[in-house]
Amino acid sequence: MSVSDIRKSADTRMQKSIEALKTNLSKIRTGRASAAILDHVQVEYYGSMVPVSQVANVTVVDARNLNVQVWEKSMVSVVEKAIRESDLGLNPQALGEGMRVPMPALTEERRRDLAKVVKGESEDAKVAIRNLRREANDALKRLVKDKEISEDDERRAQDDVQKLTDRFVAEVDKLVSQKEAEIMTV
Repeated sequence: MSVSDIRKSADTRMQKSIEALKTNLSKIRTGRASAAILDHVQVEYYGSMVPVSQVANVTVVDARNLNVQVWEKSMVSVVEKAIRESDLGLNPQALGEGMRVPMPALTEERRRDLAKVVKGESEDAKVAIRNLRREANDALKRLVKDKEISEDDERRAQDDVQKLTDRFVAEVDKLVSQKEAEIMTV
């Protein structure tokens, strides 16, 4: 493995950490309606558990309401029950072949709790990025030990990996500050 391979691998894996953070942040409820909120709600569909998005269309009606249009009329009660029993605190209202899911306003205390959850997600992402930096640096040290690169090349490569790490940590901070602002907006 060469220095450029190590750098590319670290870059790719750090980017995947950012994507995982974005996915986790999209699941955290804010004061506004978002179709991504129902992504992790599982529904039993002919013996297997599937996400709501695989049995219904989820659309945002306005800032406070989601519309869930179920494809099979027999699944309306199952989807409604799954949403009600999820940890989201939502109370869907059945309307024929679909349902409306009003998003209750968040209390100030709940907003602070969600901000703490967001901070926890950011710390997890930062730890993952730092672990990838450590792995890249260990790989560089192995190259020096095997006499494939010089110590000067190792230092330059470690500086590149550090710059990469700093860039991704800054991106994590940016994403988290945006999400916190979204949560704290009344």
